[in-house]
Amino acid sequence: MFRPAVSSSAVVMLSWLLVGCAPEGAQEPEHDHDDAAAAATAAAPGTDRFSAEDEALHLVRFDRLMEAARLGAGLDAYDPLAPVEGAGELVPWPHADDAQRAIDESVLAGARQYAERMNSNALLIWREGLLELEAYFGEHTRESLVVSRSLAKPLTAIAVGRALDLGHITSLDQPVADFIDEWRGDTRREKMLLRHLLDMRTGFLPQGLSSDPQHVLNRAYLHPRHDEVIIHEYPVVDEPGTRYEYSNATSELVAVVIQRATGMRYEDFLSQEVLKPIGAAGGEIWLNRPDGVAHSGCCILLPAQTWLRLAILLLEDGAWEGTQLLPEGYVAEMKTGTPQNVRYGLGVYVPGPYTERRPFGNLERQPELGPGVLHSEPFLADDLFMFDGNANQVVYIVPSQRLIILRTGGNPPRDDEWDNSYLPNLLISALQGSDGDAAPQAQAGARAHR
Repeated sequence: MFRPAVSSSAVVMLSWLLVGCAPEGAQEPEHDHDDAAAAATAAAPGTDRFSAEDEALHLVRFDRLMEAARLGAGLDAYDPLAPVEGAGELVPWPHADDAQRAIDESVLAGARQYAERMNSNALLIWREGLLELEAYFGEHTRESLVVSRSLAKPLTAIAVGRALDLGHITSLDQPVADFIDEWRGDTRREKMLLRHLLDMRTGFLPQGLSSDPQHVLNRAYLHPRHDEVIIHEYPVVDEPGTRYEYSNATSELVAVVIQRATGMRYEDFLSQEVLKPIGAAGGEIWLNRPDGVAHSGCCILLPAQTWLRLAILLLEDGAWEGTQLLPEGYVAEMKTGTPQNVRYGLGVYVPGPYTERRPFGNLERQPELGPGVLHSEPFLADDLFMFDGNANQVVYIVPSQRLIILRTGGNPPRDDEWDNSYLPNLLISALQGSDGDAAPQAQAGARAHR
């Protein structure tokens, strides 16, 4: 089978652009984890667990992935896709008129210009029940489906919260082995709790990248039985609950748990119990094979306004128009970090008072900062939390300002750099300025970024 030669830069593209779910600065697996990863990789070829057809399809997908990386493109198309039905009657979110608008038009214009320059396809600014700005770029429209990348991870936390509220799951501290009974009797995996699937403390091999098609990282993403790969092959390299280790495989197990807990396919559960109750439009989700298992760690495609509605649900502490969809206190739990990473809760980032500009990474050397995001100054609201996916797919939620900012799109131009604090600080300053504070500073910032 043809396998294109791949440069080292293309391998980096494999993680950053194609999988689209690894944090910035993703590295080859750490040396102290190499033995576990090698054992999982060595066990894969020649096993009789999967058919020759399954293994051949895995290689076809891998070659397609690597060819896209070689060309510098992203793997934004998935096959097969399953529909995720949304609400039957869709009502676009209402816009603020001139009298209702709380943010000065010049500030909104600056935000729009910044988003456009940063290769965005959508920018939504919502405050106190109304859209102050709804902008789409290029060929993108209100109906266009957003390739979510790791925006899918906070959605897994919402799905688990909904299953908790419905009684399908008893507690975040319920063992995963209650649902994945293949792990019963495994002394390490039996210690994995449901909360660990959401806060990245499963002990799984951390996310990385590899040009070896049989590496477990690639099999866990591309194999037509990726769920079984994760259950049977994916190595646990640390005691569950003892370390924060970002891993796509961790989030992928949520689909398996939801299906086994509820008796519903993951995409159907999202449709019936999450999207329809909040009046959201549906979309599509990647299956590992026809009639197979959905990917929950990435690979769901939904319109921008659907992501906005999910953020509003969290802003309203899990209630929608008077109906409680998530358990009381669950959103507060989502926004609470762990001792191993105070900046990551249940599927959402809790950025906190950063003091320097730096990329994701190195919890060992700077544990007090947690995994960072590129920005030039601390966020101006201490209660801000956010969804964050590769290519700066981001949704900022600021309860104190009743403010949500959504930006989706591709990576910024090569000669520019995304500043994760710019948009929220611009708009928070403008809102503070409406009460006599720092609007001039925000407008100066807008001019500086034009």
